Amino acid sequence: MRGGRAELRLILVALAALAAVGSAPLAAAAGDRTAGGRAMASAFPSAGSLRTTTPIKHLVVIIPENQSFDHYFGTYPKAENLPGEVRFKAKPNTPKVDGLSRELREHNPNLVNPFRLPPMRKMPCPPDHFMPEQEAAIDRGRMNRFVQESGDMCAAHTQKYVMSYFDGNTVTAHWNYAQRFAMSDAFHADVLGPSTPGHLNLIAGQTHGAQPGNFEADRVQYSIRGTMVNDPDPAGDDCSAPPKDIPNLSMSGRNIGDLLNERRVSWGYFQGGFAPTDRVHGTAICGAEHGNVYGTQPDYVPHHEPFQYYAQTANPHHRRPTAPRMIGSTDRANHQYGLKDFWKAAKKGHQPAVSFLKPPAWADSHAGYSNPLAEQRWLVKKMNHLQRLDTWRQTAILIVYDDSGGWYDHVEPPLCSESAIPGFDSLTGAGRCGNPAPGVYQGRCGLGMRIPFTIVSPYARSNYVDHRVLQQSSVLRFVEDNWRLGRLGNESFDADAASIEPLFDWKRNTHRLILHYDGTPVH
Repeated sequence: MRGGRAELRLILVALAALAAVGSAPLAAAAGDRTAGGRAMASAFPSAGSLRTTTPIKHLVVIIPENQSFDHYFGTYPKAENLPGEVRFKAKPNTPKVDGLSRELREHNPNLVNPFRLPPMRKMPCPPDHFMPEQEAAIDRGRMNRFVQESGDMCAAHTQKYVMSYFDGNTVTAHWNYAQRFAMSDAFHADVLGPSTPGHLNLIAGQTHGAQPGNFEADRVQYSIRGTMVNDPDPAGDDCSAPPKDIPNLSMSGRNIGDLLNERRVSWGYFQGGFAPTDRVHGTAICGAEHGNVYGTQPDYVPHHEPFQYYAQTANPHHRRPTAPRMIGSTDRANHQYGLKDFWKAAKKGHQPAVSFLKPPAWADSHAGYSNPLAEQRWLVKKMNHLQRLDTWRQTAILIVYDDSGGWYDHVEPPLCSESAIPGFDSLTGAGRCGNPAPGVYQGRCGLGMRIPFTIVSPYARSNYVDHRVLQQSSVLRFVEDNWRLGRLGNESFDADAASIEPLFDWKRNTHRLILHYDGTPVH
């Protein structure tokens, strides 16, 4: 959720210029025209009728929160299977992953050795995962300062939890999906940093274009030289926090929604809590909430909705779609929806070609207000439903995280995107992120930390681990290639990201995997 030092502050002082930006309405949604109560805009063609470069006609991208690869898969496929825990037994010949070796578990260079967490309902605190703290934890490739840097948001006695990990007795569903389908052990965030940059890279391969371009509140940097580096709320969103509490910024440039609209390929971003529960003087109220061990949590997190930062793809007033047949097409909702709208569209035979599903906060696994067991229950329910749809035979589901959450991972990220801003992203020494060429966008230090990535599809390779370096923009590139959309340009990472296609085998038909809520298979 909130990255870095921003979590320490309840109220942030906004610049006067930002207040004007935060109060300015975003551009009206394209196609928002009605006559006699009917949408004048025409529905996009059905997803099944579109030409694609692969057998995939429906792509579903599920985006939980804040997990490093080692935090979820560090000891895969070996689980402890202690008494009273959900059991996991790996298939014979399961491939190994680049995880936590015995040497790393017993003689780690950090202040604390990695340690296993049993199934639990509450995490002590969310680690720090702001860019400077992540760079400092990496410590020029030594990977040895996670306790002092990522753990600095936590109380002294809980700092060690940044070195913890779960195994298949807790994240059982994730491990079973990896057994039946395909996963990567070298999938990275595009940049170092928290949630908003991760979400933006998934849809644009780009964190540059932040407006205002250089914003600092209470000594916390939100944009640097026009690059988004922290977690502001989207300007103009009715449900964003007031700018005096949390900075409100917007983004210029293009995202994947622009390319999809140009080719009339149906798409949507479906987020828990996005649908308004009420309106006051025309302003949407996002009042949906759930209680858990952390207390009552709002379902909707504005800075987890990347399309809301762009005027051309935003639905600032959370307007409802005009009809189920228009879900995925351009109308007053402008492709931004609550989660229930996805299932309405699927039930009526209008499942979009490209769908992003964002869990409500209580189920997104972010430490501090959610946990892996809540995530698992939500995920299994949705995955079971997706695999029972008529569209399953032409579907690929990608489970990809927004960032590592500050949790320990032992792999140094490769340096693919340079940035050298003194005092901000050079904590490990001058030029840790290199020195970009003149004119290259600053503030995009990457790649970021490893995060889990799993493909669930009839065409996914089975019990397969891909060891090539992939990144969040690899998802973006698959959308562009499959529907022949072209590239976004403007230094988007889509141009250089490796393809995820090797995780597929277009000649196979992997059986679906229906799970119980505890992550074990239904036989």
